[in-house]
Amino acid sequence: MHDALLKELSGFDCLLISYSGGIDSTLLAIFAQKALHERAKCILFDAPIVPRRAVNDAMEIACKFGLSYSILPFSIMGNEEFRKNSPNRCYICKKQSARILREQAEKLGISNIADGINASDLDEYRPGLQASNEEKIIHPFLSLEIQKTEIRQIAKKCGFDFWNKPSSSCLASRIPYGEEITLEKLKMVENAENIMHDLGFSNLRVRLHGKIARVELIPEEFEKAINIRHRIGELLQECGFSYVTLDLKGYRSGSMDEVL
Repeated sequence: MHDALLKELSGFDCLLISYSGGIDSTLLAIFAQKALHERAKCILFDAPIVPRRAVNDAMEIACKFGLSYSILPFSIMGNEEFRKNSPNRCYICKKQSARILREQAEKLGISNIADGINASDLDEYRPGLQASNEEKIIHPFLSLEIQKTEIRQIAKKCGFDFWNKPSSSCLASRIPYGEEITLEKLKMVENAENIMHDLGFSNLRVRLHGKIARVELIPEEFEKAINIRHRIGELLQECGFSYVTLDLKGYRSGSMDEVL
């Protein structure tokens, strides 16, 4: 897979990477840089739907690996249709971000844009993938049928310390479809998740249901959460939640899609 990915990326004259600092886009960016050198550029979006922790982490990783990147503001909250939070929300967001990437690529004289979508993403509800395809964004991992687990294996084999980095996602995914997305709700969720991370929890999500926080943790960390439940409750109530619950199904990606 290592050699196949390098060969795939070497086939491009130049490449603009949609970079988030997650394991997928980071591995893609590093390999693109190895294959294309200065002809590989990265764009990191900065928006209220992206946790500050994730943006800072992405910048640190980019500096560590010497990635050539630029940060672009992304004003998706100005889009009324996005704020309505329909099941098509990700399509709306990806369509707008893809067009910004296209504009930036044209300014840089780059003809191809790539993202970190992989074969495992096809098993989930991903309306944003349609938008990316419509805007001619390419998916090297998908072209090579590389799964998420294989991406982690490649990163581990290369000695990259981010190989087991927990997955991150847009903060809007914490809000139920049909409930308006607001800056206040996004900040509530972000603050709550920061608190949980600071308390030592790893893979997690804090889903917002009105004034209720539905906390998703990996089952191995349930006991720890129960032991400090009063502290968690106090801290999350300070974020604006009236009630704090622990989801017994545990952490799973895209749990808000289960109602679809």
